[in-house]
Amino acid sequence: MSRMIFVNLPVADLAKSRAFYEAIGFTSNPQFSDDTAACMVVSESINVMLLTHAKWQTFTSRPIPPATSSEVMLATVM
Repeated sequence: MSRMIFVNLPVADLAKSRAFYEAIGFTSNPQFSDDTAACMVVSESINVMLLTHAKWQTFTSRPIPPATSSEVMLATVM
């Protein structure tokens, strides 16, 4: 099995963010998507996880970065 990488991003509006990634050619993986997260497939091994602020905060106690900065959480699955 190859390693999978998930780039996790906090988003203010999940529906709009998902629509943006679909518009630029990414597809959704329903296996890892629900009303708090959308898994957008970049390639067979790379995914972008769009997380609501509430979902993001279940993974870290760090504050969500301001919109004027950038921060991601990375996760791998073997």
